[in-house]
Amino acid sequence: MGGLTESGWLWLYAGAGLMLFEIVLPGFVAFFFGLAAATTGFIGLAAGDAFSPAWQMASFSAFSILYLAFLRRFLKNIFSGDSENGAESLTDGFAGRRATVTQAITPPGQGRVMLGDAEWSAVADAPVPAGAQVEIISRNNLTLKVEECK
Repeated sequence: MGGLTESGWLWLYAGAGLMLFEIVLPGFVAFFFGLAAATTGFIGLAAGDAFSPAWQMASFSAFSILYLAFLRRFLKNIFSGDSENGAESLTDGFAGRRATVTQAITPPGQGRVMLGDAEWSAVADAPVPAGAQVEIISRNNLTLKVEECK
């Protein structure tokens, strides 16, 4: 194997690493850089020594821009699911349930509530002391919006 052919494998490894790195990064961006690196790696393996380092960088840059511009919009909708402004619908199984405040909620900051056997981050429009019973109004990702039970 020539030196430039081996760089095709390096691009493939970098691409796989970036795609796996997406698991811990928010935003769904690293995946497309990984896809661009993998594409560059496949071209490098197919083209062999004719695919110079300058062309490799140009290929990686072009595919990164293309994938981010055209695929991200399409794939993000598929992987994000149907939600409005990141908030889950009121029928998601959380709304109406009661929880106990474990860490006081002082707006605009967050507190913590115990729901079943799990503790969640929570926000409220009015201050809620620790130990109070609250009703869940909605859920936004991993944060519950609550109000104190009257």
